[in-house]
Amino acid sequence: MNARSRFLILVVATLVAATTVTGYVLRSRGESGAVGGGGIVRLDTAGRILFRNTSPGAAYGRIASVPIDRPGAARTVGTMLCDRLYAAHGTGICMQRKGPVPATHVMVLDRELHRLRQVKTEGFPNRARVSASGAMLSWTTFVQGDSYLRDDFSTRTSVLDTRTGKLVNSIEEIPLTLDGKPYHAADLNYWGVGFASDDNTFYATARTSGRTYLVKGDFRKWTARTLRTNAECPSLSPGNTRIVFKKRVNASANRPWRLYVLDLATMKETPLAEEHSVDDQAAWLDDHTVMYGLPRHGGGWDVWAVPADGSGAPRLLVRDANSPAAVPRQPS
Repeated sequence: MNARSRFLILVVATLVAATTVTGYVLRSRGESGAVGGGGIVRLDTAGRILFRNTSPGAAYGRIASVPIDRPGAARTVGTMLCDRLYAAHGTGICMQRKGPVPATHVMVLDRELHRLRQVKTEGFPNRARVSASGAMLSWTTFVQGDSYLRDDFSTRTSVLDTRTGKLVNSIEEIPLTLDGKPYHAADLNYWGVGFASDDNTFYATARTSGRTYLVKGDFRKWTARTLRTNAECPSLSPGNTRIVFKKRVNASANRPWRLYVLDLATMKETPLAEEHSVDDQAAWLDDHTVMYGLPRHGGGWDVWAVPADGSGAPRLLVRDANSPAAVPRQPS
């Protein structure tokens, strides 16, 4: 074999190897979810579902998104890791567990996932919400215990007004009216705060003496009052007329809760078609549908959806995902 032939063989072998490596890299990226869905993750892209990616692999825990009308399509996965996530109007909360001693870093994000502010707090990441305007943020950590099924759990819930920069480290000191009377107790805990469209009225869960309450608060007046018992993790509908919440329906540790929707005008509650126990703060996909995270048997998480009027049946929305938040399409 002459020198020219040996050179041609070497060139061909090099091209084949390069093609093989390139193909492997592209397949690996596609399989990990790091590429797909048509661009980078943003918090203000209309018509998307944002969520925490739980696909196995290097992209586990990262912020991701899929189209609302094609939730089974290839997901776009970013680089930021979160243990709990929520976003609205181009503003996001990313909660990260840090260190061997339970602690949480709460990051306030802009639409391009740049960090605007970071707050360090104790405990495990638990709940997060952003008001529809992006102005009011709230988050909850488990300071003691790690489950609402434990009698010894304790929470800390904070509120941030992004317009003024005012941070309330714990809302436990807010004056509470329970059953029409001023109430004070050392065991009082709050969690799951969500703001109405006026960025002042809020709803939350309060727990004391082993009972939970749906609470309505006024941020500017710094007051709160109970509306009813046995309601946890409220989430206000886009029209601000209804609340989806989890209700304790069973003393069993396996199936304790069921999702209900409460009409705030009539205070009539409706059980939803999801019969599995949902330990999540459900979110609204639109004004007619709620979505929530459910653990899979054998491991992993998925996001499911169900009609908000009690009809229909649950449907799988996004596989390998939790902490969903919808970015609605702009009105045409």
